[in-house]
Amino acid sequence: MPATQPTLDRFLPDDRFAGTLVGRAWRPDAEGPSLVALRADGVYDLSHHFATMSALLEEADPAATVKALTGERLGSVEALLANSDEARRAATQAYFLAPCDLQVVKAAGVTFANSMLERVIEEQAKGDPAKADAIRAQVVAQIGADLSTIKPGSEQAMRLKAVLQQQGLWSQYLEVGIGPDAEVFSKAPVLSSVGTGADIGVRSDSSWNNPEPEVVLAVSSTGRIVGAALGNDVNLRDLEGRSALLLSKAKDNNASCAIGPFIRLFDASFNLDDVRRAEVELRVEGDDGFVMVGHNLMSRISRDPTDIVEQVLAAHQYPDGFMLFLGTLFAPTQDRDHAGGGFTHKLGDRVSIRSSRFGELCNRVTHSETAAPWRFGLRALMSNLARRGLL
Repeated sequence: MPATQPTLDRFLPDDRFAGTLVGRAWRPDAEGPSLVALRADGVYDLSHHFATMSALLEEADPAATVKALTGERLGSVEALLANSDEARRAATQAYFLAPCDLQVVKAAGVTFANSMLERVIEEQAKGDPAKADAIRAQVVAQIGADLSTIKPGSEQAMRLKAVLQQQGLWSQYLEVGIGPDAEVFSKAPVLSSVGTGADIGVRSDSSWNNPEPEVVLAVSSTGRIVGAALGNDVNLRDLEGRSALLLSKAKDNNASCAIGPFIRLFDASFNLDDVRRAEVELRVEGDDGFVMVGHNLMSRISRDPTDIVEQVLAAHQYPDGFMLFLGTLFAPTQDRDHAGGGFTHKLGDRVSIRSSRFGELCNRVTHSETAAPWRFGLRALMSNLARRGLL
């Protein structure tokens, strides 16, 4: 079985340690997680300064704070990276986790025109991939393939809405794609996200599913965007296509949310404009020899990241901050097994998501029912931190 972990050069951003890279690592000796900084000379445990990632991100300048801190060296970045591969992991050695902890994990959907059209197609196909190609041709013929010039909520968008309603083509996905209100949902429970090297899960009863390579913002309790990571918003297209009311079953399953490989904090080397310009690469390699590549270009997002953050905060509070998936341009249409069958995951697929400023997140596909069960929740975290004298 191929390793899920990349080389150090691909794991790190192209400028390597020029930025401020923070994450979380599991410490077997402490039987719990620690906040860590990734530096050229190793991975440093900062938990005696900040017990949680959430607490660090509340600082006025998290990056400057991290640069000023010392900590306990846990080992080289290479060593923790190698041990993060779940299939090869040594239980007595440290490994990387998802970089968030107390933050709520939110996700924005239908934020790109191409993926918006694919959601309309899923809805029309009722979750049947065999019908997708014919419906795709019909939809594109009537409303076009490029809606990226339309600003959501604008007068132009409302005129298009009226025309589509007259033609009987209006969809709930078009509503959130070009209407004033973004689709934002809760992707995963607090502490349930998996990190690089871990297995990601799809339900065994799903026959049409795919990865969603995305940029994930790290946002403080006050709504400040303080950094970003990569994420895989694993999606079951057949379930969501049958009914949008099945969104929670399509999105929130054991091991269905991967974030990492770390959070890159905003500093002199990296800011929100780098997020807006990001190009995210996807590569899926199957044990059957199948290879699929894709791209997510943040420059083509329909809503600015700040607008989506504002909509998340419009009617709710997040005292521990939140992580926000920004959606994806990528929607796979490549056939895998036979013409018209579309793409779906198979067990053992290796999924790599990389961007030059964010590094690479790698995971292997398994069933949610057989992935490692999520057992370390909030009660376990608080008990562990208290036992270690970190609270």
